[in-house]
Amino acid sequence: RSVPMLCLDLRDAPEATLAAAIEKAATEAQASLSLESGPLLRAVLWKLAPTTSDRLLIVVHHLAVDGVSWRILLDDLWTAYAQRARGEAIQLAPKTTSFQRWSELLVTEAHREAIVAEEAYWLAEARRSVERLPVDHDGGVNTEATARHVVLTLTLEETAALLREVPEAYQTQISDVLLTAFAQTMSAWTGSPHTLVDVEGHGREDTIADVDLTRTVGWFTTVYPLLIELPPGASPARALTSVKEQIRAVPRRGLGYGLLRYLREGSASAALASLPAAEVS
Repeated sequence: RSVPMLCLDLRDAPEATLAAAIEKAATEAQASLSLESGPLLRAVLWKLAPTTSDRLLIVVHHLAVDGVSWRILLDDLWTAYAQRARGEAIQLAPKTTSFQRWSELLVTEAHREAIVAEEAYWLAEARRSVERLPVDHDGGVNTEATARHVVLTLTLEETAALLREVPEAYQTQISDVLLTAFAQTMSAWTGSPHTLVDVEGHGREDTIADVDLTRTVGWFTTVYPLLIELPPGASPARALTSVKEQIRAVPRRGLGYGLLRYLREGSASAALASLPAAEVS
């Protein structure tokens, strides 16, 4: 299927209005994507002055691609461009497991007996006693229109410590550090040592046989409720180590939760549905 592409000639556009013209077209292209009627993909090419490189924008609906997909698409685009520039036939690397085949294998995986061993983890007694978050108004409006945003900026030194120094010192990942800080904040607010948070992963887990998603474009994701319990009176270092261990203990990086909850009928699915849901993700 052909890709809708808009070519805009801005070679004579005044320098003062160039950025606004590009931004306007980019915004319109992104807003034009529609799951119901299409398109899910659109491209915009700006022809700019001879002293400036032309610009190409590709927008794809998020339900069609994830962050990993963009790397695949851009690598293929650059490969094809370079081959054509050299006068060669375009030849890309072979495709891997299709999104459809992956979906079918998920259903098969959900009905393997091995998945039953994960039920005890996801149905642990501690998950039944998670309390709701304190709110100012029970039953109040909870919509996107009523949301407020708080933006904080870290210094260069704080960013370096967060991204490099702490993970290297404690053999952790950046997500471990952030989740520890989050759990500490939530615990200080709620007064509970338990924090339930929905964690999203890339979903391209290598735990299913005969699946290779290294060159598969699509929206793969896992979302699972992570229950974090902070040790009483723990120092920041002890809290980080504990949270890291709890994250590593999640079976198959959370993939099994979705299989049990949504793809395998039975008592486990109903029991998971009855548990308190995470209110933060």
